[in-house]
Amino acid sequence: MSQDGRGGTRTRGSGAGTAARLLARIAVLAAVGSLVVLVLTIGDGGLVVVLAGLLGLVVCAAGMWWFLAHRGAVRLIGALVAVAAPVGVLVLFAHDGLWLTALVLVLCWALALACARAALRRARPRRKTRSFQAPRPRRAFLIMNPKSGGGKVGRFGLVDRAEALGARVTVLDPDAPADVAALAREAVAEGADLLGVAGGDGTQALVAAVAAAHDLPFLVISAGTRNHFAMDLGLDRSDPTRCLDALTDGEELRIDLGDVGGRPFVNTVSFGVYADVVQRPEYRDDKAGTALTLMPDLLVGEGVRRLDARIDDTTLTSQQALLVSNNAYTSPDVLSGGGRRPSLDDGELGVLGIRVESAAEAADLAVRGSQSTGLTVTTARRVEVTSSVISSVTDDAGTSDSGTDDSGTSGSGADVSGTAASGTGGSRTDEIPVAVDGEALRMTTPVVCTLRPGALRVLVPRDRPGVVDPTPRVDWRRLFDLAFGRPVPSTAGQDT
Repeated sequence: MSQDGRGGTRTRGSGAGTAARLLARIAVLAAVGSLVVLVLTIGDGGLVVVLAGLLGLVVCAAGMWWFLAHRGAVRLIGALVAVAAPVGVLVLFAHDGLWLTALVLVLCWALALACARAALRRARPRRKTRSFQAPRPRRAFLIMNPKSGGGKVGRFGLVDRAEALGARVTVLDPDAPADVAALAREAVAEGADLLGVAGGDGTQALVAAVAAAHDLPFLVISAGTRNHFAMDLGLDRSDPTRCLDALTDGEELRIDLGDVGGRPFVNTVSFGVYADVVQRPEYRDDKAGTALTLMPDLLVGEGVRRLDARIDDTTLTSQQALLVSNNAYTSPDVLSGGGRRPSLDDGELGVLGIRVESAAEAADLAVRGSQSTGLTVTTARRVEVTSSVISSVTDDAGTSDSGTDDSGTSGSGADVSGTAASGTGGSRTDEIPVAVDGEALRMTTPVVCTLRPGALRVLVPRDRPGVVDPTPRVDWRRLFDLAFGRPVPSTAGQDT
């Protein structure tokens, strides 16, 4: 099955199918090989290798919990335990002569996982965001922030390059935060037929919403710090000048645009621990130090905040952190800054909730991963978030009435307030911290997240080096079906 040359779902060729089957068989053989090695070495310490490795993982996770959730001596002990656990396992292997068995088991299992992912990636129908031919814009309007991304606008000569291609460029003043949405609306009133931004994802979202409201194409220039939006569009994040190629040789994508309390977002909305941390003024200059200082109070302290969410028809309660994304990520790695969205036009929000309240639950999460009761991964059309506090507490986080992303701009949108919120035992708070595409805001509860399917027209270069097939979740049932010649169940929408 295939669609036109501009996108859609395609089946793989026979060569890809043969390669997928071969890789699946190698994966199965490697997995069986690891079991054989374990059985043959049970009397010689094979079982000790597995149990010691599992125990080391559990103890390390417990140590990390103590390090994050406590201060003083307990934090120091936690750090020592987290480091000592894996070191102790390695010393045990070396002392008892088990290192070779451990190495063989690790290599076999690593080979099995690598081949399994490669096989499933090749076997599944290739899903591409549909693209359309786009005329060359005649009155492009671009907003650029020279401070964003450590000065990428100046370093790559983006202003001169864009003007040479016929675009009108407004360069923001780093010392005077501007309402970029107002600038975009003014440009539309003056006849602009394309809007674009060289800046952080928060700024991208504000201008994208104006483009969507007027049904104009939107140009993303990867001049921010992390450029998650540009990455998932497949744009070159190392050279933002290549994004400008879309002005002369581009194609158009129709993608979804998120909405949280009336404010647009292109990547993620975070509630809970992360949102609380980014509210602090000192976070921008000392991210790690600020997080470590606040974590004990946010995780187990007096007056700790908990989140409740209505995810379509399902209720999720007492979460420490909740992340809602514009389309789903392929894995929970998004929490550590990794992870990618395989598509931006599925019409669904990705939802990830975390609740870990003890060292035992941290260990369970480390061992069981996405199967742990402390981690919820799902998708939804609508998410409604409320919050409560366990006991009397006053939130004195310093915030302003508008968010600032790494490009130092602001824009109107949600009901945002700089006043502190307080609550009493078990009662709902009126406001909660929210991080929208990295911007620190406060919103009145309930905070509702929705998606506008296909609302945004994005102009991208035809040559996008960042377009990749995301790594799928390993499903051993599907893998065995592939290896032994049975039809492989559809993977559409199941790799998140």
